[in-house]
This record gives sequence, structure tokens and C-alpha cells, in this order.
Amino acid sequence: ADGTELVIYNPVTKSSHSFMDVVDYTLAKDGETIGFVQSTTDSTKVKHFTASLFSVSDESVKEIFKGDGDLKSLTMNDDGTKQAFMYTTDTSDVKVYSLYLNIGSSAAKVVDCDTPGMPEEWSVSENGSLEFSESGGRLFFGTAEKPVEEPEDELLPEEKYKLDIWSWHDDLLQPQQKVNLNREKRATFLAVYFIDDNKMVQLADKDLPSVNVLMKRDGDLAVGTSNLKYRKLTSWESNRYTDYYLVDVKTGKRTLVLETAPGSVAFSPSGEQVVFWCIDSRSWKAKPARGGDIVDLTSKLGVAFHNELHDSPSEPSPYSRPDWIEGEKYVLINDRFDIWKIDISGREAAVNLTNGFGRKNNIRLNYTTIEAGSGGRFGMGSDDKLYIGPKEEIYLSSFNYYTKDAGLYTVKVNKPANPVKLIEGPYSYGGFTKAKEADRTIFTKGDFVNFPELHISNTKFTEAVKISDTNPQQKDFNWGTSELVEWRSFDGQMLQGILYKPENFDPTRKYPMIAYFYERSSDGVYRYTAPAPSASTINRTYAVSNGYLIFVPDIPYIEGYPGQSAYNAIVSGTYAMLEQFDFIDPDRLGLDGQSWGGYQIAYLITQTDLFACAFSGAPVSNMTSAYGGIRWGSGMSRMFQYEKTQSRIGGTLWEKPIHYIENSPIFFVPKINTPVLIMHNDEDGAVPWYQGIEFFVALRRLEKPAWLLSYNDEDHNLTKRPNRKDLSVRKMQFFDHYLKGAPAPYWMEKGISQMEKGKIDGYELMKN
Repeated sequence: ADGTELVIYNPVTKSSHSFMDVVDYTLAKDGETIGFVQSTTDSTKVKHFTASLFSVSDESVKEIFKGDGDLKSLTMNDDGTKQAFMYTTDTSDVKVYSLYLNIGSSAAKVVDCDTPGMPEEWSVSENGSLEFSESGGRLFFGTAEKPVEEPEDELLPEEKYKLDIWSWHDDLLQPQQKVNLNREKRATFLAVYFIDDNKMVQLADKDLPSVNVLMKRDGDLAVGTSNLKYRKLTSWESNRYTDYYLVDVKTGKRTLVLETAPGSVAFSPSGEQVVFWCIDSRSWKAKPARGGDIVDLTSKLGVAFHNELHDSPSEPSPYSRPDWIEGEKYVLINDRFDIWKIDISGREAAVNLTNGFGRKNNIRLNYTTIEAGSGGRFGMGSDDKLYIGPKEEIYLSSFNYYTKDAGLYTVKVNKPANPVKLIEGPYSYGGFTKAKEADRTIFTKGDFVNFPELHISNTKFTEAVKISDTNPQQKDFNWGTSELVEWRSFDGQMLQGILYKPENFDPTRKYPMIAYFYERSSDGVYRYTAPAPSASTINRTYAVSNGYLIFVPDIPYIEGYPGQSAYNAIVSGTYAMLEQFDFIDPDRLGLDGQSWGGYQIAYLITQTDLFACAFSGAPVSNMTSAYGGIRWGSGMSRMFQYEKTQSRIGGTLWEKPIHYIENSPIFFVPKINTPVLIMHNDEDGAVPWYQGIEFFVALRRLEKPAWLLSYNDEDHNLTKRPNRKDLSVRKMQFFDHYLKGAPAPYWMEKGISQMEKGKIDGYELMKN
């Protein structure tokens, strides 16, 4: 706010320093210097700012700037020898900032509106961030058009018209423009100040809005990207096309490298080479970034490098981005199972670095860094590592597609071989991080029963010890277990799923079972789930603790037939569970799902009476009316979703009208005999609220047992805890009534009228 007390305390010497009215502070990366800003306001409401430095070594304080106006974004280089901030003497609401730098005893202005290199009528933007390069020789900041005061509005509110004009020329629809409006107003464009040369260079602008400087911001090249001319396509295309440029950091000159690239582009750390994914050939390709021949890296290797389980009409993505080996001659690239070492020039034959071990054993192997501060995909910290060493022993995370076991392996970059296993098992692992200066590693390990606790070990993982006990109270509750199950779908595919049981499971009893699903979920069999009020879907631990079985089947899809695909997997899986396990009661089966799961449930109950009841959260009930709607959360058209992605129809409404109708539950509501509880909230930004309303009013007209929970001012999933608690109560009362024979609550028997709203909750059970 206006400032508070900052205390700097030395826990070794127990010395303490206190500074009042502090509004900002920052620490140098090496920990030797602390910078802080103090602000006071006088009787005339003028703010006085002071920027100071605290030296950790001698615990001294040095003032580097004092002024009236506004000061923000105090920043230091890694060793704390240079400080920068934005400052203005303007006291009006519209402020024009300048950039200040301290490299000695006091800060001075280095960039303002008149600095050579600053675009005309632009200035340093208060919305930009300040960052030094790793060497400290460059200072990066944001610029934008100079803010100006808007003319005074003399019209009364009732004299103004309010209008949105939708034009077919617009690159973004009006709702999407509204969603992005604040971000657009605060947009900044990267510029750099060369400290030794006292020179500013503008790197980004409105034509090239995003620029990323390479080599920890010390490189002579940067990568610029622009998707401006493809924004209109986002309404119906799933590919997010982008143009890529090389930008000379010293001059700002830019050169086009890739045009209409669909994503998955990896420049080398220096920027001299680029590897990119080609959707036409479904292969990785490489070229010198400054110009040269394109080399196909993977199309002739005999294995697929795209997602082989991809089952939507969009183009499949590759498994991961390439990782660069020092020298920029080789990259590491994943197929589904293994890692390949590939010469980007194409002169040397590609080598399967993991020797086919992953494919032979149905294990996915991914390169990961676990060094402290490396920022690897598994590890924690900032991304300090530019390259993999040419002779380095690297770590590989592992995941068995069949058993779902996970772990960690090693292999040497210069020697193709079977990876060496360090740790593996039926658990979820995470956060592997090695100590910088010791043979110690910390990581988490857990499963559905055990919270992912912290463990420490040596780097060979031969002496792992658990060091945390997060939920000792869990022993006092009836928890649950999880296990993988398998079956053949109606079309002959071998599918997997998860079956959850109560901890006190008795195989001689008959249990009610609720099927929950989305798409493919079996990989999460060892994921821990803490009991909590529900944002939408059923809490699995809470359900099994209260005597339910939960079945979570995987669902593969066929283009054009999402509803039928769901039926093929879910209903076949439910029948298979009934055949395999006598403890499942065939008369007490329920359904639960949200969003895409809610749609599939709405479709399923038009096709089968197998289930005694169903919860359908935020369902699309009518694809023909939803197709042309807006995803209000993003402001985007919904067309792309039906044509290319999750809804999987594979064409426009006018190209495939029958597919849209056949997959829309609304057209088959008369066939529904399953009581259904719908949740659809009036501020849903993903699935239009009217979809739930269409479904409910059709069920109501046909006298089908149905309820619609519409939480006021709530989004797609509930965010407010009281609402989550309420949903959890009502959902379990609904399931308890239909699957356990419990009396129906008042709200199910009588509803809650607007006169009763807020006065009663209707939880009380009615007499049978």
C-alpha cells in the first residue's frame, strides 16, 4: 500500500535493521545487496521517494536516489552492482516515465522520450518489466505509445449511445477484443539499453510484438514472433500459425526465418540454427536460421514422432521440443518411447540414444534436468542451463504406459545404450532436484493412498528416506485404494481404466458404482486426491470413503462420432466391470462428469438405461446451437472446437449437419429414462449457459426427473468455497437417493422457489 516496515535480519549474528515506509524491495541474485524504495506523502499530497542499497557484508546503507513524483520497478543485476528503475516527476493521473540507472553512487536518467532510438511519440512504459542481461552489460525495458490525457467528457451517461460494431474485417471477434482489452492497453514492446555504449535499440513493435533475446540476454540475436495475420483463423483453425524472425540485438534489424509455422519451433541457444515441426510430413526439420537448405531429420527413421494416440480432426503434435547439445550440431528428440540423437546437418545417421529400450519395454523416456537451478521439466528453479554437455550423463524420467509405473534413469549422451535405472515403481514422482555441491537429491513420491511426501537420497537412490509426514490425520479416516482394470470395448480395442474402492472394502458386499470420465485418465492411477469440496466433479476419495466404487474408463475417439465413441468405451467398460466383479450392484450404477464429461453423460443417457442416475455438469446438449456461440471466457468463436479439437466432428455445421444432430442429446431427449442432475452456472465462460437450459427445459416438458443447479455469478467450475460445499452436499444427496435408497431431500422433492431462496437450503430429508 503506502508503505510498511522492512526488516533485514541476520540469523547468525542476530543483528537486525528496520526501515519504514518501504513500498518495494529486491535482492541481488548473489544475495549480497538488498535494494529498497521508501515513500512518504506530505500535506500537499506530493509523494517523496528514496531508493537505497543495503550491503549484506558490512550491513551499511547507501542512498542512490531521492525525488518527488513516482518511482517503480527497482531492479538489480546478478551481483548487485547496477540498479535500475522507472521514475517520473508527473503528479497527474497520466504519467510519462523515464529509465534511470545507477552504476556507482547515484542514479541518473539514461532513457526518455527524446533518446535516439525511441520511436516517435513513444516512451518508457510503466507496464514493462526491467531486466539486466546475465553479464549486466544490457538493460531491457518496455516501451509503448506515450500516454495522453483523454479529452474531458461533457455528455451525461443517459446522452451516450453504447454500441459494438462487428465487422467481417476484424481479425478478432468483438467479445475476444473485450477480453483482451486491458492486456492490449497495457501492452509493451521490448527495447534494450547498452550501458557501456549509452545506446538504446528498439527490438519489438506493433508489427513484431514479441521478442526473446537469446544467450541469457547477452546474445547478439533474438527471436521475434508475430501471429497478427493469422488471428482471424483462430476462430476455426486449431493450428496457431506464427511467423518467426531473427532480430539483430545491436541494430534491431529483423530477418524472416519461418513463415506460417504451426508451432513447435526450437531455435538453438545462439539463434544460429532452428529445428521445427512440419505438419505436412509429420517430421522434424532443421535449417540454418540465417538461410540455407532444409534438412528432414526424422521422416526416414521408421518410427512416428507425432502423438500416436491423437484422435481429433486437428493435426497431431510432436512428443516434445528438441534439446540442444553444446556445439549446436546435435539435438535430442523424442519419439513416443525413446530419445534420438540427431545431427541437424543430416551428414551423420541419427542414433537411438536409448537403444530402443523404451519401445521394447513400453516405457516413455524423457530427458529431464534435476540440477538445482536448472529449471528442468522435472526439476525446479530458473532456466540457467543452455546446453546439454557433449559427454554428459543425463537423467530421463520414465513412465510405463501399461503398468503406469514411473521413475528415473540415466544415459550418456555420447554412448547409445540401455538406460540405467535409478528408481522406479507404482508411484507418482516429482520435483527431482539435486543439491549443487553434494551427492544428495530431494524428490516427492506418492500414490492414491499416500500423499506425495518429500524424500531425500543420494544420487544413486540407494538410500531414500521420507522426511515429511503431511497428513498424519489420514489414519483416522476410511480412505481408499486404486487399481488398473482392463477390458475390450465393443469395437475390440483393449482399454484401461481405474477402479477405486473403499479402504474397508468387503468383497462379499454389493456396492454402488459411479462412472466418472473425461477422455483418457488411467495414467493418473497413482495420483493422490485429498478430500475437498467439489468444484464440479465428484471427489474420488470422499466418494469411496462413503461406500461407493468409482470407475474411470479411458475413451478413444473416432472422428465425427464423439458420442458413439464415448458409448463404445464407457458402456462396454461398465458391463466388463459387472462381469469381472461380483461386488458391483448392477442396479445401482451412476454417472458423473463435467464439461466434456457432462456432454458425454447427456449423450449416454439418450442411448442406454443402464445407469440409475446421472450428474451432468455444464453439458453441450445441442451442437447445432453451440457451434456458432462464443466461449465467453476467452471471447473466441466455438467453431474451432467442433471442427478440429475436442468435439471432433471434423467439419462445419453446413458440411456435416447430420453429424452435429446425431451427436446432440437434445434431439433424443424423449429416449431418456435416467434421472439427471445438471449443473450449469450463469457466468459460464466455456460452455454457454443456455446449453444446460435447453437440456433442462426439454426434460421438464417431457416430465423426465431432472434438476438444474445454476450457481449465480459462477463460472464453468465453481470458485467460491460455499458453493463448492453446497454442490458436494446436493450431489451426494442425489446419488445417495438413487444409488443407496436414502430419502430424497426437500430440494429434490419440492425445489427451492425464489421466495425460499436464501432462506432455506432444503437439505433436510423427506420421509419415504
